[in-house]
Amino acid sequence: MKEFLNDWGLILVTFLPLVGVAVMLCVPKESEGTHKLLALLTSLGAALVGVLLLINFNYDRAGILQFRVNHSWIDQINSRFIMGLDGLSLPLLALTLLIVPLVIIYSWNHVPEPGNVKAFFILMLILETGMIGSFLAEDLILFFVFFEVVLLPMYFLIGVWGGPERKYASIKFFIYTLLGSSLMIVSFVAIYFLVKDPVTGEAIKTFSIPQLKAAGGEGVARTAQIVLFGGMFMGFGIKVPMFPFHTWLPDAHTQAPTQGSVILAAVLLKLGTYGFLRIAIPILPDGARQWAPAIGILAVIGIIYGALCCLAQTDMKRLIAFSSVSHMGFTMLAISTMTTFGFNAAVFGMVAHGLITGMLFFIAGSVKERYHTLEIKRLGGLLISAPKMGWILGLCTMASLGLPGLAGFWGEFPAILSAYEPAIGLNVALFRTLMVLAALGTVLAAGYLLWLYQRTAFGTPKEEFANDPNIVDVQTTEWIAWTPLVVLIIVLGFVPAIIFNVTEPAVAIIAKSVGG
Repeated sequence: MKEFLNDWGLILVTFLPLVGVAVMLCVPKESEGTHKLLALLTSLGAALVGVLLLINFNYDRAGILQFRVNHSWIDQINSRFIMGLDGLSLPLLALTLLIVPLVIIYSWNHVPEPGNVKAFFILMLILETGMIGSFLAEDLILFFVFFEVVLLPMYFLIGVWGGPERKYASIKFFIYTLLGSSLMIVSFVAIYFLVKDPVTGEAIKTFSIPQLKAAGGEGVARTAQIVLFGGMFMGFGIKVPMFPFHTWLPDAHTQAPTQGSVILAAVLLKLGTYGFLRIAIPILPDGARQWAPAIGILAVIGIIYGALCCLAQTDMKRLIAFSSVSHMGFTMLAISTMTTFGFNAAVFGMVAHGLITGMLFFIAGSVKERYHTLEIKRLGGLLISAPKMGWILGLCTMASLGLPGLAGFWGEFPAILSAYEPAIGLNVALFRTLMVLAALGTVLAAGYLLWLYQRTAFGTPKEEFANDPNIVDVQTTEWIAWTPLVVLIIVLGFVPAIIFNVTEPAVAIIAKSVGG
C-alpha cells in the first residue's frame, strides 16, 4: 500500500474529482439523483485516499515532503509536475477533503435557484481539484495553474446561484483575484531568471519550489527581493484577504449561495496564507523580513477594522463575512513574526477559522432558508423556534470569539502571543504594540458575536414568524454535514497538539530559512 501511495496517492487524491466530473458529463441533466450520488461518491473516494495518506504519513518526518511525485511536464521552461505532502499541507488537505463531502451532503435538499444540479456539482468537484492541487503543488507554474483553477468555478457559483447582486459580487471577486494573480506570476517569472545556485553562482532557471527554497534567494538583490515579494504579497494578500484588499469578500460572501460561502471561508481563503508560508517567505527570505512590519500593521488594522464593521452590520451573513477579515488578520499577524511559534499558530488559525466560520455560514444558510431573510432585527427566538440550531449557533459563536476549550481559542491566543517575541532583527516594540491592539480585537469580537447571538437566538420569535410551519429544527442532512465540524471544534479546543505537533517540523524549516 505504501508503494502504491508513493506513486499514485497524491495524483489520485487530486484528480479523482475530475474523474467524477467526466462521468457526470455523460449522465443526462434530468437525472438529478444520479448526479448527487456521483458527486458524493467521488468526493468520498478522494477523502478515502486522503485517509490512507494520513494513515501512512510518517509523522516523525513531517518536515520533509512525502509521497513525492516528480515527472517531466513543460521541458521548454524547466517546469516539472512536482507534488508533495508535508506537515504544512497535511492539515489543509484534510480540511479540504472534509469540507467538500459535507457541503455536497448539505446540498442534497438545498440546491439553490435556478437549480441545474448537474452543473452545480460539477463546478464543486472542479473546485475541489483546484484546492487540493494548490496545497500539494511543489512547482510554481503547477501551483499557479491550480491556484487559478479555483477562480472560475467560484465565479460561476456566485454569478449563477448567488443573491440579487450576484453579478456585481462575482465580477468583483474575479477582477480582484485576477489582478493579484497577474502580479504574482510576474514575480514567479522574475524568480526563475534571477535566483542563482549558491554553489556555482549560475542561474538555476527552475520553477521547482524545493530548489528555489534551497537557494534562499541567492543572486536576488535585497531591493529586487522587496519588489518581487510585493508582487506575491498582492497575489496572496488579496486571496486572504488582507486590509485594504478585502472589499471583494463581504460582497462575495453575502451574494454567494451557502455552499459557496462555506467553501470560500473554510478553504479558499487559506490559499493566500498558505502561499505566504509555502512560497513567498522561504523563496525570498530577505524580502519577507523587510515586509514583515508592514504585514503585521495591515493585519492588525484588518483585525480592528473588520471587528468594527461587524458591529455596524444589519445582515447576519455580511457580519460573518467581515468577521473573516478580522480573524484572518490574526493569522497574518502570526505569519509576520517570522518565527516557528508564529507560523505554527498561523496554520492552526487557518484550520480553526475554516471549521468555525464554515459552520457559521452553514447555519446562516439554514436560517435564510427558513426565515427567507438574514436581517438581524427581523430574527429572534431561534432557541424557541429551532432550539437545536440555536444551541449549535451558540457553540459556534463562542468558538469564534475565542472561548477557551474550543478551537477558536488556539487560533487567536498563540497568534497574539507570537507577536511578543518576533524574529531577531524585527522591531520588538512595534510587534508588542501590535500584540496589544490585536488583543483589543478579541474584545470587539466578543461584542459583535454576542450581540449577533442575542439578537438572533434569544427572546421570542417575531410576530411574522411566530407560527410559521417552515421554521423547523435541524434536519437529517444538516446533522450529517454539521456534526463532524462541531466535534472537531470541540476536540481541537481540548487537544490542539493534534495539529501543532504535525505542523511544527515543517514550519520550523521555513522559520529557519528566514532567520526566525
